[in-house]
Amino acid sequence: MKFKFFLLALAISTLSAKAQTGFPFADELRAYKTADSLHFPKPGSNLFIGSSSIRMWTDIAARFPDKRVLARGVGGSTLEQWVKYYTPFILFPYKPERVFVYAGENDLNDGQTPQQVYNNFVKLYGMVQQQLSGSTIIWMSIKKSPSRAIRYARVDSTNTLVKNFIDTHKDAKYVDVNTVLYDKKTNLPDSSLFKPDLLHLKLEGYDRWQKALKKYVQ
Repeated sequence: MKFKFFLLALAISTLSAKAQTGFPFADELRAYKTADSLHFPKPGSNLFIGSSSIRMWTDIAARFPDKRVLARGVGGSTLEQWVKYYTPFILFPYKPERVFVYAGENDLNDGQTPQQVYNNFVKLYGMVQQQLSGSTIIWMSIKKSPSRAIRYARVDSTNTLVKNFIDTHKDAKYVDVNTVLYDKKTNLPDSSLFKPDLLHLKLEGYDRWQKALKKYVQ
């Protein structure tokens, strides 16, 4: 037990040092590690990681009351940042059985190409396979946010690349959480499901995500 707390203290200390050199969203990671030091999550969870769409899904555990659900969303994080920085701190230590990933939308908005986002997903898949043998990685497709309509083509291309990869690899699944947000009449994202920023979801939007994800949360 003492060794466990030593490792947690070491992780927090490391994050503090990195924060001084521009470690992105270090304050949020320190908050997670502080919570972990008080009550470390049991292994075998359904772990949701990613950007603010996960961080702002505050009632996610309550939506799956009979399941072990853990959420570790980080601000406006990118998939690239998850690959480079976060996995040793708020992914691998939890030893989840399923890793749900919602990321990539910010990467595209920052100017990355679908190929670059795809490459980072492949890296993350490989890291999960190496560090968490037997765990399943579940890609939550990038949604089309009305405020970022200029990126719609890139969203489609990225989702297609990732889906094609997943279709030929074990221990990976693809869940469509994009078109479930469409207005059936226009076949475009239903802006009424989004907050005024037309980027983040209202509870009604998360209702649709919950329905799409239900059979994958075990």
